[in-house]
Amino acid sequence: MSTEGKGELGGEQQFVSLIHDRLDALRTGAERAVQAGLARAATGLQARLERDVTVSEQGRTVTELDAVESGLCFGRIDFTDGAAHHIGRIGMRADDAERTPLLIDWRAPVARPFYLATGYEPMGLRRRRHITTRGRTVTALHDEILDLADTLRTGHEDPSGDAVLLAALNSARTGRMADIVRTIQAEQDRVIRAPHRGVLVVEGGPGTGKTAVALHRAAYLLYAHREQLARRAVLIVGPGPAFLNYIGEVLPSLGETGVWLATLGELFPGVTATGTDTPAASAVKGAPGMVDVIARTLADRQRLPDPVLEIDHEDHGTLTLDRETARAARAGARDTGLPHNLARPHFAFRIIDALTRQLTERIGGDPYGGPNLLDPTDVAQLGKEVATSPAVQQAIESLWPTLTPERLVADLLADPAHLTDEEADAVRRAPGTWSGGAFTPTPWTPADVPLLDEAAELLGEDDTAARAAAERERRERVDYAQGVLDMAYASRTHEFEDKDDDESEILGVQDIVDAERMAERHEESDHRTAAERAAADRTWAFGHIIVDEAQELSAMAWRLLMRRSPTRAMTLVGDPAQTADAAGCGSWETILAPYVEDRWEYTRLGVNYRTPVEIMDVAAAVPRAADPAFEPPGSVRSTGVRPWARPVVAQNLAAAVAEAVKAESAPGAAEGRLAVIAPRALHASLVALLPEVSAGRSPDLTSPVVLLDPRQAKGLEFDTVLVVEAQTFADSDLYVSLTRATQRLGLLHTAPLPGALARALHGEGEAPGADATDGVDAAGGVDGVDAVSGS
Repeated sequence: MSTEGKGELGGEQQFVSLIHDRLDALRTGAERAVQAGLARAATGLQARLERDVTVSEQGRTVTELDAVESGLCFGRIDFTDGAAHHIGRIGMRADDAERTPLLIDWRAPVARPFYLATGYEPMGLRRRRHITTRGRTVTALHDEILDLADTLRTGHEDPSGDAVLLAALNSARTGRMADIVRTIQAEQDRVIRAPHRGVLVVEGGPGTGKTAVALHRAAYLLYAHREQLARRAVLIVGPGPAFLNYIGEVLPSLGETGVWLATLGELFPGVTATGTDTPAASAVKGAPGMVDVIARTLADRQRLPDPVLEIDHEDHGTLTLDRETARAARAGARDTGLPHNLARPHFAFRIIDALTRQLTERIGGDPYGGPNLLDPTDVAQLGKEVATSPAVQQAIESLWPTLTPERLVADLLADPAHLTDEEADAVRRAPGTWSGGAFTPTPWTPADVPLLDEAAELLGEDDTAARAAAERERRERVDYAQGVLDMAYASRTHEFEDKDDDESEILGVQDIVDAERMAERHEESDHRTAAERAAADRTWAFGHIIVDEAQELSAMAWRLLMRRSPTRAMTLVGDPAQTADAAGCGSWETILAPYVEDRWEYTRLGVNYRTPVEIMDVAAAVPRAADPAFEPPGSVRSTGVRPWARPVVAQNLAAAVAEAVKAESAPGAAEGRLAVIAPRALHASLVALLPEVSAGRSPDLTSPVVLLDPRQAKGLEFDTVLVVEAQTFADSDLYVSLTRATQRLGLLHTAPLPGALARALHGEGEAPGADATDGVDAAGGVDGVDAVSGS
């Protein structure tokens, strides 16, 4: 058995569950041969995958194999010409002489009719079969008849063709996003297989599958452009650690690991941004004007004497450096066009040259105006003394210091001189604190990372010393190898000195390889993956970049990302209606015009697969209050359960939330995961009353109950959601929070809800005030308040 499009099926690279033992209705000999081949493949995979393995990608737990239940083979397509193919997550061929196809990779062109064929346009198919498995057992078959002239019936016909999709949508969530290869819809398939080059914008409201489509697009591109993208890697940028944990197992389950998943706060090597900004600070840091602020801050570090700098030379007294001499040196260094640190040697050369001339005139000058009495050798020696003088080096450092991005940005934030007073007050912070003799820097925030990247571009990195050290190490290896060869030659000469000429003609090692080549063979190889190398290299150019929640990124963040994608091969996924960050660009035109003008493609996903119509009707009231023309994506299903709302008194809020969680988690209530979405200020009190809840910066989303703030909830979904104090949320945060549930939604609040939301929940008028009763009935509704629990 062999695979197509993937070199290994090891447990760390192939997150697939075991293939089933049989494919129903295999009647002909050829089909039985396919069945036998698949069974043999399953046996081989089982030996590798039945271990309990937890794999970590960039420090994040990705999956456990025993939690992956979707089958390797999930479909079959029968053509009118008699051909038939089984469709799976990877391609497999038999090890026979003909290399008989056993399984067609879902990304292969021949598999595309499985996703696009309809009764109106059958694409040559007579039948499409969906195979549902659990482990190695086939649990359901659903056949769609696409050729109405075909009279053969199997008893597994699905008249609507939606049973598999609806079963997937209604299934309980696990806290990890699953792949959708079994249920990719036609509009999604067109996005997934769009051309690799250029910028593709995928817009869609909550639940339209934007994230799933983007991840499957990454898998498709890695399949279709394997050689290029495996070498350059794919970058996927998500809004936060919780989101990346949520999507972490999708690509490994499809056999793809050449991808780096990162938040904006992780895109500067050596920095992990764990701090938080106020909305005002985030807006200031993300504004495009920060480019000029950083440049002017750097220019301030290229100082001039005021008016003269005196330098105590230990052998020749005091040297003086005047303002005009330093100005000329600075102008010459700036004219090179090099970044600050790379231009520093040019500045230093001019300063050293000026001081050397001054010293030469002092020592060897003719008081009567004749020629200088020092010869060129003497002048060169004086120049060397000036260049190596600690006092001179200190003076150069004071005028043109060697800077790191961290130092420059920390200084800017500690003393934001080129901002308005209001902007400076928003971003100003201490560079760090001293305690017990140790210095603790102020934690970087995600909004700082684009500033660090901008500073790094302006500063450059002088790698002269590193290259010199590397060359010294190389020469040492060559010298050692030459010594080994010399010893081998001496030994061989001694061995053959008494032998005849024929034996002495035998080649020795020194005749086959020289010292340079021998040293290269013993040089340590870099065994890191492309994704691992990319994570450590700020200047890495990715083969493709996918940005989820793209509307949230600031103008400065886009400058960082565009540097990582010089070819502009990008997929941007988002929804301007969900823009929450104060620095978010929101508009696609605003984001892309500075980089590609109008040369980008746009597509919109308009079907909501997550949120039932009852919840979407309520959630849509929030953006519609600001924009009466707003139209949410259309939901494909209805649960018959309306959202409920419940007012409570402030002192009892935490207890009321705990009681609601208990009611929603009781036997007979909705299965799956429950999320409590509440303001960050309430988390400590809620954790105290919810001992089994998972909370924090990166909570475990597989826990039965998870506590999040609205920003953490972006991109996630849960079976049941409780929104706490919705009236305190910004409209975008509220819209996001209300659209995370797949089954049930409840709200608890201590003050009146926004009018539009209250009317959507209760039909008319405002919701009961905060002085209402604070008891919860078993259904999760409001004591004494009708029309809130689906009635």
